[in-house]
Amino acid sequence: MQNSNNQKSDTDLIHLALKQPDDFSYIVERYEKKLARYIKRIAGLNNEDIQDVLQDIFIKVYQNLNAFDSSLKFSSWIYRITHNEIISRWRKVKARPKSVGGDEIEIFLHNIASDLDIEKEINNKDLQNNIRRVLNKMDFKYREVLILKFLEEKSYEEISDILKKPTGTVATLINRAKKYFKKEADKIDIKF
Repeated sequence: MQNSNNQKSDTDLIHLALKQPDDFSYIVERYEKKLARYIKRIAGLNNEDIQDVLQDIFIKVYQNLNAFDSSLKFSSWIYRITHNEIISRWRKVKARPKSVGGDEIEIFLHNIASDLDIEKEINNKDLQNNIRRVLNKMDFKYREVLILKFLEEKSYEEISDILKKPTGTVATLINRAKKYFKKEADKIDIKF
């Protein structure tokens, strides 16, 4: 991406892409890695499947760019499209999303540990495996809000926009998810 486009806002990039379709590539470059990471965290897909989903997402974004409501945050809008694609794919396959893994576990542990106000001894591989087990047991709606909040570091308002749920509902889901996570972690005696 050209350095001058790195400094442009999402709104500026949208205007460029609407005027010159080739400039849509700047939007793709800005969001491709972020969305790929999000897809992997939520759905646990392999890289090839992630690329397929990303392609579908960017086609939808491109097709609907004229309809984007500029009063909304573009990042929330594109995450919403991503969320819908993941749900659509999940329904087609009729399989639960697989897992959160790799380095994301350490980030998740750090963020949720500080939010739950517990010690942060998170380098232990057994602990990471146990955390992964707990996350994989959770209902999708709870796992998703925890990932959006603690891995994607989205605000309650952004999560509300992405999930199309009121902010209060998002807060309730996050609170319930944290309680469920803690309860399940206690069952298998996870020490933070």
